[in-house]
Amino acid sequence: MMYLELFAGFLKVGCFSFGGAYAAIPIIRDVVFSYGWLNDEMLSYMIAVSESTPGPLMVNLATYIGSSQGGFPGALLATFAVIFPAFLIMLIVAALMSRVSGNKYAEAAMQGIIPCVTGMIFATGCRMIAGNIFTSSFGINDIRFVIITVLLAVLYFCPAAAVKKRISPVILILISGILGIIMFGI
Repeated sequence: MMYLELFAGFLKVGCFSFGGAYAAIPIIRDVVFSYGWLNDEMLSYMIAVSESTPGPLMVNLATYIGSSQGGFPGALLATFAVIFPAFLIMLIVAALMSRVSGNKYAEAAMQGIIPCVTGMIFATGCRMIAGNIFTSSFGINDIRFVIITVLLAVLYFCPAAAVKKRISPVILILISGILGIIMFGI
């Protein structure tokens, strides 16, 4: 039964995750919580780990959750389920691209999806920031979370305003890891 749940859950994620990994996080969160596979804190940790390791975020999360719930077969099944819809859709899109190119309805549909994906990514970021900074009673969880979040936001947005170039995400991940070691490990 667990394998069927893993397959069904991550097939849903794979089928409805338009806009990439960050837009998929709300769907992943919904699936993970509906089956009771992880709590919110564990999912936040796994999102952070999945983001900082090589490979696509959704695939990394599916592999980890599948492994934690069903061992190696669960990892394979969840990973296949999350990848298969995109693979199938890309085959179909590649076959039909010449036919729909220039079609005003297809282009209108894509233009409608863009704001939805943008909003989902923004909402996910806000939820993750709030979850890391604030407790459930809206008190400050730990001032160290606030300090790291503010420092990373300043590093990301301020150089972009001054020189019109953003700092590399790789550098931000390294800096956040170092800040985490300094503030939480020492």
